[in-house]
Amino acid sequence: MPYRAVVVGAGLAGMLAAAALSAAVDEVVVVERDDLPDGPAHRRGVPQGRHAHLLMPGGLEAMEELIPGAGVRERLLEAGAHEVAFGSGMVAWTAQGWLRRWRDGGPRMVTCSRALLDWVVRDLVLERFPRVRIERGRAEGLAGSAARVTGVRIVPGTDDDGTAAERELAADLVVEASGRGSRITAWLEELGIGGVRERTIDVGLVNATRLYRTPEGAEDFPLTVLQADPYGGRPGRSGMVLPIEGGRWMVSLAGTRGGGEPPADAESFLRYTLDLPHPIVGQLISGAEPLGDVHVSRSTKNTRRYLERLRTWPEGLMVLGDAVATFNPAYGQGMSVAAIGAVELRRELERGGPVAPGLARRVQRRAARVVEAAWASAVGQDVFFPQVRGGRPNLADRLVSGYSRRLTGSAASSPGAARALWDVTSMRTGPSRLLRPDALLAALAGPLLPPLAGPPLTPAERKILAELDGTGGGTG
Repeated sequence: MPYRAVVVGAGLAGMLAAAALSAAVDEVVVVERDDLPDGPAHRRGVPQGRHAHLLMPGGLEAMEELIPGAGVRERLLEAGAHEVAFGSGMVAWTAQGWLRRWRDGGPRMVTCSRALLDWVVRDLVLERFPRVRIERGRAEGLAGSAARVTGVRIVPGTDDDGTAAERELAADLVVEASGRGSRITAWLEELGIGGVRERTIDVGLVNATRLYRTPEGAEDFPLTVLQADPYGGRPGRSGMVLPIEGGRWMVSLAGTRGGGEPPADAESFLRYTLDLPHPIVGQLISGAEPLGDVHVSRSTKNTRRYLERLRTWPEGLMVLGDAVATFNPAYGQGMSVAAIGAVELRRELERGGPVAPGLARRVQRRAARVVEAAWASAVGQDVFFPQVRGGRPNLADRLVSGYSRRLTGSAASSPGAARALWDVTSMRTGPSRLLRPDALLAALAGPLLPPLAGPPLTPAERKILAELDGTGGGTG
């Protein structure tokens, strides 16, 4: 008997879910309402697509497992993406001061535009899995009942004139992966399943991003990030310069409500960077050529749907990616959470096949464990910002944040503490890694060296910064 799966959404989560499904069914239809570009280009359905995205090592490893033999990493690097080592390739300021750089570079993340990453993954999935096809259309709801989902109700094509008729696309398995705008709660209610618990933590984050041509001679300048301080009682403000494809720097600023929001005009954009805890971001871009305007986005809330806690869950339906939870993009978790969730789907399919009883419930619960770790990390910091909406820090939050701040302070001078943080931030391991003896001892010992007075740059990097600096502020 032939089996068909339908995936709603051709973004990163949807295409990775299609890869996970392809070995278990005879056909995978990916329904996408956007007109998909033939190359790496921004599209409307990815509201955060113009801003900085970091592909963590854990997420990349998940992608390699889902598309075996395709060389996801190699394809990205061939297309111009960069690899950045946590320990040696990054200059980072935290609320505990500057982090040192180590010879042990640690795990490597990939930096590129979101448009490039989406295009490479989509191209590889369609190339490697002939059972996967994309159909243009708009998903309007689910077919079936509270016991079993039997397909998706779609309006085919572009429906620009509103004349296309809705039809049912039958399926043995349905994966909802349409992203931040998912209507899964309403769709479940149409089936008679209500009571979905949702939680939102909203710091009013605004992102502003502008592209620059990488200055000649600065091609190997380290990724530079000034993190927001959730604990200072002031609105959060952060800035990042990261290398992406095409010989460009992507400069992303982010700030929380109440006065931290970055501006949309070029002159104020530069001024904002110079007012960060250190002016290094502004010094770098003051001598770089801007490419285009500033792009601003406000779709940045942490929102989680606790689907795994519902007493009733229909067979045949799974929800992955941003349709389950969205995170403050400053923490670089969303893409990796989606990839690891798709791996959980694939592993459950390998264990029992596409119509095994309870498959959908098991996938939802396994994916929720991945979401929970990322959620705790993001929300555990965001609740400390002033004017946050949706929650305030409780005793557990304060205990966890106190420990993580002490460990981060230790990481400035302890390779052991730094490795523990890299393991968790890279999403290769869960938060329990921070409670292993080496991390506990490093946190207990505290910083072993005095804090750095300025960014940890090599002499060559200081020279580059001085040559670019048009602000007259010096290199700090």
